[in-house]
Amino acid sequence: MAVELITDPADDRIADYRALTDVELRTRWEPPHGLFIAEGELVLRRALRAGYRPRSFLVDEKRVDQLGDLLAQGPAYAAGQDVLAAVTGFHVHRGILASFHRKPLPAAAEVLFGARRVVVLEGLNNHTNLGAIFRGAAALGIDAVLLSPTCADPLYRRSVRVSMGEVFAVPYAKLDPWPAGLELVREAGFTVLAMTPSPDAVPIQRLGADQRAKAALLLGAEGPGLTAAAQEVSDVRVVIPMRRGVDSLNVAAAAAVSFWELGRDD
Repeated sequence: MAVELITDPADDRIADYRALTDVELRTRWEPPHGLFIAEGELVLRRALRAGYRPRSFLVDEKRVDQLGDLLAQGPAYAAGQDVLAAVTGFHVHRGILASFHRKPLPAAAEVLFGARRVVVLEGLNNHTNLGAIFRGAAALGIDAVLLSPTCADPLYRRSVRVSMGEVFAVPYAKLDPWPAGLELVREAGFTVLAMTPSPDAVPIQRLGADQRAKAALLLGAEGPGLTAAAQEVSDVRVVIPMRRGVDSLNVAAAAAVSFWELGRDD
């Protein structure tokens, strides 16, 4: 398939890529239209390997010859950096973007089936933290991610980029209603572990074998943390012990430490 040259930022063939830095606009546009945007060769290859169908590719005209096999996977357009910046709103220094079709989200029960360790996220609306948690989950043995209705979109471009495409590797689903949906997790045999900096919580390294056997780690947003309602329906409140007066870690860092701790006996 030939790569078509784009010289006008208003060209409708590349409408999927407009105003990529406008979070509110992209949030309103992408999920309802069944698409998401990814950037960078590595991430795009991982999306394709995970079975996501490309709608189109948009590439820096200087990199067309380097990325020919990728561009053969669907409609492909090339443009100079000035056009790319005018369309997207930023300098596309990774040289290639793609628009992909979304897949239908599985039900929560489906991603819980056969899982041993999962992470449940409440109100996590920072795309960078969300992407980092998915990357940590993939690397450290978490089988699935469950999202409260107020969480950010894991397929938003920044989340996908920060995760290095690992959002495609870890199954995820919405858990609704919230927090009553946590009962579904418990019915699947999981112990719900609510992460909190509270000094009266159980140090995570002191959890018993029965509490670790099928663990669902519950994490809240950066700053506010878990709501009281979510903590009330958990089984155990756990904490990562801090030193030197530090009260807590960034949520993505806390997630990685906890993932490692829960899987260290594997």
